[in-house]
Amino acid sequence: MSLPLIMIATAVVALALGRLTAWPTIRGLRTQLADATRSMLHDPLTGMLNRAGLQAAHATLAKTAPAQPIIVALIDLDDFKRVNDTHGHGRGDDLLIEVGDRITDIAALHGGAAARLAGDEYAALLPARTDDLDRIADTFATIISQPIALPADDSPATVTITASVGLALVDTSDPFTEIALHRADIAMYHAKGNGWNRHAIYQPGMTMPPAQHRRGPRLRDRRQPTDGVTA
Repeated sequence: MSLPLIMIATAVVALALGRLTAWPTIRGLRTQLADATRSMLHDPLTGMLNRAGLQAAHATLAKTAPAQPIIVALIDLDDFKRVNDTHGHGRGDDLLIEVGDRITDIAALHGGAAARLAGDEYAALLPARTDDLDRIADTFATIISQPIALPADDSPATVTITASVGLALVDTSDPFTEIALHRADIAMYHAKGNGWNRHAIYQPGMTMPPAQHRRGPRLRDRRQPTDGVTA
């Protein structure tokens, strides 16, 4: 074999060996990147989407043309602090996971996506395949309020918790935070103000209730208009 051919063959072998050696590293980096991306978009406790993940899902929907109507649901558990105070934070986390599973199942049944935004607050994006928003809200409230068994080695407990549900019908082209989620949030606060285990549908002109009827400001409340300002 001539010297040029030997050099070419050696280079090819070296390249092949280099790729074989580098492949485990590349595969490891890809796995790390996938894990990091997932952690950015998912809630570590429930495995649901987090706020950023739901916003990404909304951004995907917003790319559709023309704009399509969607239903935004904001779900807030009633008196969740009682569960933590009575049964401990570990069981409280178990309840949050179970409620998250139920909300995820309902959203999937409607072809949508669900997220845990923070604490005991959840949200869902659903295609507007029906204009019967009351029925959808009732479904969330009814399924969530079914008894939940909280396992424990010493004293298992069964807990029943209710939720306040706010729904808003918006377009995929509407901004996620400023319009879609904000309107559902307004409706949810109206539901909670009417008593636990209730729901409300956002109506044009509906405003955020006075502060004394709310459980306290949240981060997005500080960024959004409140009393007397419509969304």
